[in-house]
Amino acid sequence: MGFTDKDIVALSGAHALGRCNTFNSGYDGFWTPTPVLLTNAYYSLLLNVPWKLRDWDGPPQYEDPSKKLMMLPSDLLLRDDKKFRKYTEVYAKDLGTFFRDFAVAFQKLEELGCTGLTPVEWA
Repeated sequence: MGFTDKDIVALSGAHALGRCNTFNSGYDGFWTPTPVLLTNAYYSLLLNVPWKLRDWDGPPQYEDPSKKLMMLPSDLLLRDDKKFRKYTEVYAKDLGTFFRDFAVAFQKLEELGCTGLTPVEWA
């Protein structure tokens, strides 16, 4: 779609918001303890918490030692892939850089739009 590695890592920072719900995605849990604030905590947690594979009947996901937070396999790639990790480290340390890069990448996402969507009826 035309996204750079930096764009992908910056957009992934939106995982600081909200949570996964088994009804919608099969995954379960929060990425950060402040799911209503867009911060760089997602990156700090990703780099500094010892994530362990969750033992459950759902799809593979990781949990922190308190079992209150989770990460997806795709999140851990931002830590483990050297091309992605360099941006993850920058964003973990510098909220301003994260916000600037996120804004640019999000604008690109909005401008590219999407095709192939299927309309759904709401109850």
